[in-house]
Amino acid sequence: MVDVSNQAVRQLSNDLVVLSARLVREVRRNTADLPAASTRLMSLVDELGPSTVGALAQADRCSQPSMTGLVNGLVTKGWLQREPHPDDARSMLISMTTEGRRTLDTVRGRNAALVAERIATSGRSPEELATAVAVLNDLLRRD
Repeated sequence: MVDVSNQAVRQLSNDLVVLSARLVREVRRNTADLPAASTRLMSLVDELGPSTVGALAQADRCSQPSMTGLVNGLVTKGWLQREPHPDDARSMLISMTTEGRRTLDTVRGRNAALVAERIATSGRSPEELATAVAVLNDLLRRD
């Protein structure tokens, strides 16, 4: 069991947050053609499946009007689509189009290539990478 009051653990925890944020910023600079909010929204739709704007806003922790604006922009680009909700005639379900899937896959491929290159030049092993991924996954798991 980790002692969360331990100063070294607290410092390493802070370092993890700071360095994770730096890595995300570096990756985003590499995919500047697609705004971070667009990538985040398409990733949410990928993770959650067809969802209402309200559910997406809640998952992204933003306002429903902000999410509506993001959805509208990606519908216009042809990356997301609206379909009638089968259980609620007053709402629509947002889902990804084939073009949206291709776009998200391209962004994820570039992200993976950038990080894989950094891992390769760092001298870290695939096992160390797997451990880092497992730790981050555990930290982000919502029980």
